[in-house]
Amino acid sequence: MVIPPPERAARVTRFLKPYLLRMHFSNKYVSAQVIHTPTSTVACSASSQEKLLRPNMESTRDVSAAAKIGKLLGERLLLKGIPAVSIHMKREQKYHGKVKAVIDSVREAGVKLL
Repeated sequence: MVIPPPERAARVTRFLKPYLLRMHFSNKYVSAQVIHTPTSTVACSASSQEKLLRPNMESTRDVSAAAKIGKLLGERLLLKGIPAVSIHMKREQKYHGKVKAVIDSVREAGVKLL
């Protein structure tokens, strides 16, 4: 059974930013996804867990892996026709290290950040 996304009032969706970039870093992997906020669905994602990417990476959890994930996510966003995203960082995340690598490589791929 599929649970439908929550219904939001039109006045609420008018102020939501349409695409949101979320990043997750575990001790083994780096993953990033872009969420379409009005429908609460994943529009695009990239992770260092993908089998096609693992042979090309030396490590799946360091800053260089985060940069590759950001570059791949940016290319996938442009292929899907998503020109701009806004960034969602957790409270403990700072613009430094892996977070900076993902954000900078998405920006270098040609996606605008709101």
